[in-house]
Amino acid sequence: MIRILHVFGKLELGGAESRIMDIYRHIDRSKVQFDFVVHTPDRGYFEDEIIKMGGRVFRVPRFRLFNIISYKKAFREFFEDYGNEFTVVHGHMTSTASIYLPIAKKAGVRTTVAHARSAGVDPGVKGFLTRMLRRNLWEKADYLFTCSKKAGISVFGQKAVDKGLVRFVPNAIRVGLFAFNSKYRDDIRKEYGINDRFVVGHVGRLHYSKNHEYLIDIFAELIRMYDEAKGTDKGLRPALLLVGDGPLRADIEERISSLGITDDVILAGNQKDIYRFYDAMDCFVYPSRYEGLPGTVVEAQSSGLRCIISDSICEEVHLTDLLTVRSINEDADQWAGEIYEYMTGYDPDPADKESAAKKRTGYAKQVYNAGFDVTLQAQKMTRFYEAGTYE
Repeated sequence: MIRILHVFGKLELGGAESRIMDIYRHIDRSKVQFDFVVHTPDRGYFEDEIIKMGGRVFRVPRFRLFNIISYKKAFREFFEDYGNEFTVVHGHMTSTASIYLPIAKKAGVRTTVAHARSAGVDPGVKGFLTRMLRRNLWEKADYLFTCSKKAGISVFGQKAVDKGLVRFVPNAIRVGLFAFNSKYRDDIRKEYGINDRFVVGHVGRLHYSKNHEYLIDIFAELIRMYDEAKGTDKGLRPALLLVGDGPLRADIEERISSLGITDDVILAGNQKDIYRFYDAMDCFVYPSRYEGLPGTVVEAQSSGLRCIISDSICEEVHLTDLLTVRSINEDADQWAGEIYEYMTGYDPDPADKESAAKKRTGYAKQVYNAGFDVTLQAQKMTRFYEAGTYE
């Protein structure tokens, strides 16, 4: 058995963490075992499961520019103690990968990987420093992986992509789990009191990149359009279902309140059984400022959901005919109009439920055939971890 070390900031319900955990659950652990390094003293969401599956979680200090010497020292000491146990170090935290991957290589680790998962950075000084730290990362790892071309260019640079040094690795999901299930739909809609609503959904961390303030404005415009259509055939009143949590929750709650739509918005927080929530939705809206390849949009398509997404999202996510792309530079009412048009012609409770459910379920097969199923990716990653080549 070989051991692989994955490097993350923390082990919460983020996209990258969820994708690796899916592979971990499906990989043959008699051949390949995962361990993790995190940059926080706090116990993460996935830690109990990792330990149960035979993995270990190690900790190093969070990187801050002023502690670069002690940061390097922490990794040198770590690899002096444990480096000979790992065949591959797989770095998902690319902001400091140019620091810890060379240290791992010098300590004797066979293969190092830098994995680009985002096509943007936070605003301000933090984003500037991230770009500076990544500027020569493409020269400091044996393999450069990316979830999309946009993410690859953002993290490794156009030159590395043009040279063919960056390999595309799908953000694979458990496709069958996300296939539409009418029972899940009924259960969630009943639990949240939205049986008689047209549900606009979003799944994602409450973070700058996801552009929730714009999403809230879009939804407020949708409510306005609905209310102004009084006395006409306008369908069911919209509700907004937000799944996820994060640092901007208080700001988002304040914006919802200020727009007077508190009774129409559900903040469901983090959910372990997230697949059930897609089934409760009628339309999925994702106006991100930047992404790598959002697994949530792959999951939504697997559930057969009509998706309206921003033009900042990579082309690799276009797996079905369910997607509509709009610019986040448009006024919010333009997005709302797109949703309203779909809503007024949509029947959330069709007479032929079996036929409607079958149509939604059929999209999961399209996503599977596109190569985004985690069972296929787990087999491919096993070959890579064992042989050191990715084909």
